Amino acid sequence: RLLETDSKSLRSVNGSRRNSGSSLVSSSSASSNLSHLEEDSWILWGRIVNEWEDVRKKKEKQVKELVRKGIPHHFRAIVWQLLCSAQSMPIKDQYSELLKMTSPCEKLIRRDIARTYPEHDFFKEKDSLGQEVLFNVMKAYSLVDREVGYCQGSAFIVGLLLMQMPEEEAFCVFVKLMQDYRLRELFKPSMAELGLCMYQFECMIQEHLPELYVHFQSQSFHTSMYASSWFLTIFLTTFPLPIATRIFDIFMSEGLEIVFRVGLALLQMNQAELLQLDMEGMLQHFQKVIPHQFDSGPDKLIQASYQVKYNAKKMKKLEKEYTTIKTKEMEEQVEIKRLRTENRLLKQRIETLEKESASLADRLIQHKCSSRYSEDFVLQLEKELVQARLSEAESHCALKEMQDKVLEMEKRNSSLPDEENVARLQEELIAVKLREAESLMGLKELRQQVKDLEEHWQRHLARTTGRWKDPPRKNAVNELQDELMTVRLREAETQAELKETKQRMMEVETQNQINSNHLRRAEQEVTNLQEKVQYLSAQNKGLLAQLNEARRRQAEIECKSKEEVMAVRLREADRIAAVAELQQHIAELEIQKEEGKIQGQLNKSDSNQYIRELKDQIAELHHEIKCLKGQRSFSDQPTFDGIHIVNHFTGDDESFHSSDEDFLTNSIQESGVNFHLPRRTGQMSLDHTLVDSSDSDTEESALQTGNSDKMVSKQRRTESYSTTV
Repeated sequence: RLLETDSKSLRSVNGSRRNSGSSLVSSSSASSNLSHLEEDSWILWGRIVNEWEDVRKKKEKQVKELVRKGIPHHFRAIVWQLLCSAQSMPIKDQYSELLKMTSPCEKLIRRDIARTYPEHDFFKEKDSLGQEVLFNVMKAYSLVDREVGYCQGSAFIVGLLLMQMPEEEAFCVFVKLMQDYRLRELFKPSMAELGLCMYQFECMIQEHLPELYVHFQSQSFHTSMYASSWFLTIFLTTFPLPIATRIFDIFMSEGLEIVFRVGLALLQMNQAELLQLDMEGMLQHFQKVIPHQFDSGPDKLIQASYQVKYNAKKMKKLEKEYTTIKTKEMEEQVEIKRLRTENRLLKQRIETLEKESASLADRLIQHKCSSRYSEDFVLQLEKELVQARLSEAESHCALKEMQDKVLEMEKRNSSLPDEENVARLQEELIAVKLREAESLMGLKELRQQVKDLEEHWQRHLARTTGRWKDPPRKNAVNELQDELMTVRLREAETQAELKETKQRMMEVETQNQINSNHLRRAEQEVTNLQEKVQYLSAQNKGLLAQLNEARRRQAEIECKSKEEVMAVRLREADRIAAVAELQQHIAELEIQKEEGKIQGQLNKSDSNQYIRELKDQIAELHHEIKCLKGQRSFSDQPTFDGIHIVNHFTGDDESFHSSDEDFLTNSIQESGVNFHLPRRTGQMSLDHTLVDSSDSDTEESALQTGNSDKMVSKQRRTESYSTTV
């Protein structure tokens, strides 16, 4: 509100100064208002930082709105630490010890240091202070989290932190970001979380921008080709630093949600241009056009991003779908691997059985040919042969069944959304067949060359048979022809050796590719297992969150019940205090009555009527006190522990001090509560201030002689009542 008020006042002052025609006064007033605006912003953020705990709990929405408008540069370091709760971490004390250790990722970190913010003054010089502190922070984290180690995209986030704060504080903030902001899962070697983010973002594009989604699919333009850097570096490698820093402010407050929002807003703004481009054009547009669209300021982009519909529940649902798909793919791959292993074992068994069958057949033939073996031995060999043939037939049947299972599993795998594994196997088979065809072609060429050489050799022999009959010149020509033939033979041998070398090279490359495919599949299996562990840990976190929520609700219910009990006790204490005050008022009225009797200021004619009225009032007050006490006795709520009422009665239960009853009547009438009660009898004298002073002398003797004995006797019958609080 202060910022908006100052901006309005600034505009009004500028307008008035322009109309006045004094440019010098206008510029001075504008600069003073700008400084005033900046000063108010500093005061506001300083107050927020000083009272952070209360502001974060009570005014969380207002803090988010202020962060979206931008954090002042000088407050950014402390506010980032407060937003991620990294201001007091025990790992900060271990930082100096970590720097003394050796990390296996040091060479990779050194190699990528020069690629991080190469145009920024703090990092562009080799072995500068910026590169050194960046290396220290990345090395320390690779030692803390050895599973993640080092990933190139993380260096840009650490570099931005180092632009705002010292290296120890930057290290603590980076550890918090990795642990609590899903960055650790993004930077793992498997990058399973990045695959999930790509799946969720692609589903958002399909929902909000269906035409652009169809265009991307038709051009085979995958989401990871342009959006992976958005999630890995939080737009730090996409936009200039001022715009990326504003987005990073919101990321510190709201998490990865802002990356989804900004990414979809960018696609909405550039949808018309992207629909007109092919794959290469779209890549060029993302790399060269989009980064400079908001050089004037990021406010337009941030406003557009918060007009994007983001449903957290739907994102959770998409996460479950992605986990289900990956789990099913992993199960299919495990099943196919098991069937292939069984198939290989069965083939080995069949080869072994074929060898045994051949050896038995040879032995049988040898035994039939030789006469010295008995017929029993021949029969035994025939039985062994029959058994071997039966086992071979069983093996063939089992092999056929396994092959059928493999075909069935491949069909099921082809129905899944992801056909990468089957496609890889088909590509490997095609490559092997192509290499085999090339080797056959090379072999045919070699055979043709050998035939040609043999023809040349036959001709050469035919010519050399009559060499001794030819003249010298002809012999010289023949010698040259012999040398030419020798050269051709050597050339053919060289070509044959070259072909053989190429064939060996192709075999080595094929073996290398097969080994790399095996390694890739093993890595994929490890990735799937890690994803399963991650899913189980996330499920465990969800259950813990539900347990904490149940405990919180139970605590709230207990607090409410305690508050209700306390309120009931307070109401009961108020009622008891009201009764005590009424009883005190009754006692005061009794004293006033006795003073009126003693002084004799009541005339006989008017006193009886007034006494009756007072008796009626006292009776009503007595009855109201009984009603209040009866209401207390039937209440099931516990009494207030801090107040105890002790009543002492003597004599009849019908007599109380009249002053308390009068007070009760007045208090009940003031509160608007009316009771219809029967009258009770009692005695009370008039106050001496209510009787005319002129009649006091004439009525004194009559009152004293006629009523003094009666009133004194009744006064003795009145009860004593005391209240102890």
